[in-house]
Amino acid sequence: MIEPTRRGFLMATAIAATAPSLALAATDPYADSPFRKLTDADWRKRLPEPSYEVLRHEDTERPGSSPLLGEHRKGTFACLGCGLPIFKSEWKFESGTGWPSFYTYIPGALAKKMDMAIGVPRTEYHCAQCLGHHGHVFNDGPKPTGLRYCNNGLALKFIPA
Repeated sequence: MIEPTRRGFLMATAIAATAPSLALAATDPYADSPFRKLTDADWRKRLPEPSYEVLRHEDTERPGSSPLLGEHRKGTFACLGCGLPIFKSEWKFESGTGWPSFYTYIPGALAKKMDMAIGVPRTEYHCAQCLGHHGHVFNDGPKPTGLRYCNNGLALKFIPA
């Protein structure tokens, strides 16, 4: 019989503690994205100031200010930071909130996290490739999902079909 040792216990605990993060890294297709290696100064040079504040510092644009609210052509809405396609135009709907809204997204395009910035829990979402902040998802959208991905227009670019 092998006798347990303090050293063995500590090694097993360390391995177990890192296993979830190792599994997460193995399933993240964008873990090695060059966009994740950019510094804050690099992002500041690449983006217009208002988009930089939204994408890199989780700012929010004024409601009703996005030209993308009136965008109704067929095409794709992509991350302004890295170009990753996020939403198809047919998923866009008029939510009346003042921000471009979508009821679903392209699988694998978003990463989500809990946000407590205003004191109540909300689900925040980011571009899965560059981790740029886009907005929040709410449970008050239309069928078929019942979800509303409320996106900052400053974080998106529209690519016509």
